[in-house]
Amino acid sequence: MVEIGEWAPDFSIPDQNGNEVRLSNFPGKRVILSFHPLAWTSICTGQMKALEANRHAFDALDAVALGISVDSVPCKRAWAGSIGVEKTRLLADFWPHGGVAQMYGVFDGTKGYARRANIVIDESRQIIFVREYRATSVPDMRDVLDLLRARGKAGRREERVLNV
Repeated sequence: MVEIGEWAPDFSIPDQNGNEVRLSNFPGKRVILSFHPLAWTSICTGQMKALEANRHAFDALDAVALGISVDSVPCKRAWAGSIGVEKTRLLADFWPHGGVAQMYGVFDGTKGYARRANIVIDESRQIIFVREYRATSVPDMRDVLDLLRARGKAGRREERVLNV
């Protein structure tokens, strides 16, 4: 898994509407990469709905949240529509299979999908937060929001928690 302080690798993968998304397309923003195993599961649904529910808070903190799984673009589009996610971009890490999850060290090669994790990247593209969650739990976004609030735009506090 990536480490705090590392430079976040750039990537280019499509969102649920087929639009290419690059990490480098968010200058001046903090980016939350919210990895989830697979679409159409109740826990992953809860995770993506939490991103959507907190979108205004993220906007106010100069942050953008991206949901990422190994599902295809058509799958992500249908799922987003079915769960009411309208503004949050859900990225399809479909091909190369799990390529972004592999770059960030959250790909489970045995199961063929990403582990559940949130990674926060600051405005300078440094990783400032890494947290992996149990597969059976919906991540509580308070830890991410608290970090973003505490850091402001100039803070340098770091946090790392694994396997909680």
